[in-house]
Amino acid sequence: MVRGPLTTATFFSPVQESLRLVERRMRAQSDGHHPDLAAALKHLLSSGGKRVRPAVALLTGGMLGADRDRLVTLSAAIELLHTATLVHDDLIDGALLRRGIPTLNARWTPASTVLAGDFIFARAAKLASETDSVEVMRLFAETLSTIVNGEITQMFSSQEITCRDDYYERIYAKTASMFVLATTAAAVLSPVDEDVIEALRTFGYEIGMAFQVVDDVLDFTGEQATVGKPVASDLRQGLITLPTIIYMESHPDDPDVAYLKDGSYYNETRLNRLIPAIRESGAIEEALYAARQFVDRGLEALAELALPLTAERQALEDLASYIVSRHR
Repeated sequence: MVRGPLTTATFFSPVQESLRLVERRMRAQSDGHHPDLAAALKHLLSSGGKRVRPAVALLTGGMLGADRDRLVTLSAAIELLHTATLVHDDLIDGALLRRGIPTLNARWTPASTVLAGDFIFARAAKLASETDSVEVMRLFAETLSTIVNGEITQMFSSQEITCRDDYYERIYAKTASMFVLATTAAAVLSPVDEDVIEALRTFGYEIGMAFQVVDDVLDFTGEQATVGKPVASDLRQGLITLPTIIYMESHPDDPDVAYLKDGSYYNETRLNRLIPAIRESGAIEEALYAARQFVDRGLEALAELALPLTAERQALEDLASYIVSRHR
């Protein structure tokens, strides 16, 4: 049973001390290297990230009895991997702000930004190797390949209309793959069998997919002052997400949908009609329903394990519920 309003504090509580160790381990990765790399890493780690992915790894491993030091190392590797992908994403997108703070590429040249991202990737891989698990290293490398392949696919098909299956493949690569890494690698480091590892992989996949679907809903429903970017900024940049796909499915004769099918995204007059139409059509509610279905499947996978209701397991369930409550 969920206890009171859900916030990040609800599920961070059992791993607060471990998260402090993760933070320390990440910040130490620039020791002995160029001082500008240390400044860049400090800037990136101070930009307000919620540390959801390392929390998922810590909670999963804590629930399953993994060694805490190895979990801290794994969690630091996962968050640094995530940080490195953001450095490169911001450069590719030309983004000058993230969470209201200047991006690295707003301060550095493109070449130095790429090299900083590469450095963080390398330090993340070093940390992953320090878990002393070949399987964790394999999962780490596979996840990085998935993320990069997804970015390349998106770049070369940005002008193509996607169906739901294409969209789900894209958000798996972009977001859910990191949640899968967090739950699966933590389970690998735990004294459990393959059935448990597979169940936790499923849990990570389902909550990761829900996380991105809700992010895409918030892109339509959030206010600019709150989310720090224009409403429907993805659509304005030519990226079609689930609310738009749902609207296109249910309004095939809308002339503005035909305009999208032509691969044109930059007509402000049409966008100013289309965005409120999507918001008022029921597409938002349907997208949220899809997110809730992902979460329900994740919770079912967790429930099938019949594990004791530890603080860590309760926190994972609360986290799953929080994901779909963020739009409120």
